[in-house]
Amino acid sequence: MISLNNARLMRGEHVLLEGASLTIHKGQKAGIIGRNGSGKTSLFACLTGQIGLDAGDIQMPEDLRCAWMKQETAGSKRSALDHVIDGDERFRDIESQLQKAENDHDGHAIARLHAELDKIDGYSITVRAEQLLAGLGFSTDSFSHPVSSFSGGWRVRLNLAAALMAPSDLLLLDEPTNHLDLEATIWLEQWLIRYPGTLLLISHDRSFLDRVIDHVISFEYKNLFLYRGNFTSYEIQRAERMAQQQAALEKQQRRKAEIEDFVRRFRAKASKARQAQSRLKELQRMQDIAPAHIDSPFRFEFFVPEKSSDDLMSIKKAEVGFNDALIKNVSLKLHGNSRIGLLGFNGAGKSTLLKTIANQMPFLAGDIVSSKHIKVGYFAQHQVDVMDMQASPMLMMQRLDPKVREQEVRNFLGGFDFRGDRVSEPIHNFSGGEKARLALALIVWQKPNLLLLDEPTNHLDLEMRHALTVALQGFEGALVLVSHDRHLMSNTVDEFYTVHRGQLTAFDGDLDDYARWLQDPDGTRTGNTVKESKPSSSGAASVVVMDKKDQRKQAAAQREQLAPLRREIRTLEQKLEKLSIELASLEDKLGDATLYEDARRNDLTELLRQQGYCKAELNQCEEAWLIKSTELESLSE
Repeated sequence: MISLNNARLMRGEHVLLEGASLTIHKGQKAGIIGRNGSGKTSLFACLTGQIGLDAGDIQMPEDLRCAWMKQETAGSKRSALDHVIDGDERFRDIESQLQKAENDHDGHAIARLHAELDKIDGYSITVRAEQLLAGLGFSTDSFSHPVSSFSGGWRVRLNLAAALMAPSDLLLLDEPTNHLDLEATIWLEQWLIRYPGTLLLISHDRSFLDRVIDHVISFEYKNLFLYRGNFTSYEIQRAERMAQQQAALEKQQRRKAEIEDFVRRFRAKASKARQAQSRLKELQRMQDIAPAHIDSPFRFEFFVPEKSSDDLMSIKKAEVGFNDALIKNVSLKLHGNSRIGLLGFNGAGKSTLLKTIANQMPFLAGDIVSSKHIKVGYFAQHQVDVMDMQASPMLMMQRLDPKVREQEVRNFLGGFDFRGDRVSEPIHNFSGGEKARLALALIVWQKPNLLLLDEPTNHLDLEMRHALTVALQGFEGALVLVSHDRHLMSNTVDEFYTVHRGQLTAFDGDLDDYARWLQDPDGTRTGNTVKESKPSSSGAASVVVMDKKDQRKQAAAQREQLAPLRREIRTLEQKLEKLSIELASLEDKLGDATLYEDARRNDLTELLRQQGYCKAELNQCEEAWLIKSTELESLSE
């Protein structure tokens, strides 16, 4: 058991915690959440003894084995494999003693040390280290490369592997997914689920948190609050608490209306019932937890594009890459309302494809036609590294729009939590998260009709990720997104494409299907769901050949068969639209602050009754629509 008692923690003159108490029990897996700068990393430093509390105390078992992930590693000549094995200090100690005993020809010591090696499973340590490296995305060839040959992001992966290698009762991980792609994130997720010790995890990836943790420790008002359950459970609990505060009620109703408006617009465009079902459930869940984010400092939205086109870009038989083609035979149409998520292993070419579509590098071949109205907003994976570090947010905005008024800029940047003197400070003083927020703000200001976002959440905290998700839901242009943040992907895109082995392929499924696909990416499935032909008596696949007349007859018969089902779906869609409008009207009325005065209690009760009835009918209608749409899709295949 680990306990903090009446803890005070300061950074300079800034108080992070005041009178905070917390108990963490053995085997718990807790996510540590809070805004950037709230003290999460400082709390880890206290637990590892790197800094002390300013008041209060921490109690931990004396024999507790603690492992944590270092954020930086200097270049060295040690191989990647040795660096990971170094994480097990006990093994290295026994190895060193054994070497000395062998040099001294001390048979008794040699026997004892070999027994200790066996006890700590030391004979398999190389295999275990290789498994960690492979799981985190390292190629077999790179195991022997020196640490100095890896970039900063890959060195962080090495540090993560070393932390996982260390035998521990308490594991502290600070943003372990920051430099991981989706595939490595899913692997780490499964590793941590199996981890038998106590886990404290700082992460801004809500899907990752949801799958790994069973408690949430939240920094709120210079104190620590413990919630039971995963991140979704925390949001619901916090939403319920916030909903009891009458002052926040009007904002809650407005946010719910925004979510429901997006649900209506999405439903009208949904073409794949299976994806629609997954998406609608996510959106409805977001609606329920919206109050938990009422006190977020971030609130912004994308402007309506000044011009647009139904066909923004047409790409046919293109090749993408540098000197040699990385992806071949790329065919893709970007419509005015396209919302595409790109999936694929690290290095497959997702970023290169986005960069090429953004006209930052040329297509190597192919037929590319762009609308004269296309206006691209491009966020590169390393966007923050190419900003003018001497400029201020105000100056950056004025460079984009020299005629803009200062107060207008301040109002706009306030939605990204740049307030007061912060708008005039040079960017080199900003954190990575602040730079990323500013880069996004600059893109929003330019009113693009095509957004190309490559890992936009890398430096963002949970509240800013939530705000970005909400803003992208309301974006009225086209979107192509690369992200390892599954929550962002599942809530903002309508269709997925995989980039795999040099091919861009439509993926018929959701992110859960993709996680299963990762287990066999080169098997019978290659992005689309493959239906195998049944073998004939001779063993070969039978092929039925029909002439065009028979094909037309069959198509007509199928249309006639499906006509009643299509009519049912249209009727349900009309009913859904009617109920959605009715519900929006009721919730608009519930936003009236005077409704919560004692004199109008009966009016409030009646409106809440109507709201509940309307929601129940809407849910039943929606469920019927999804069932019928799924049936239609299966019969149409």
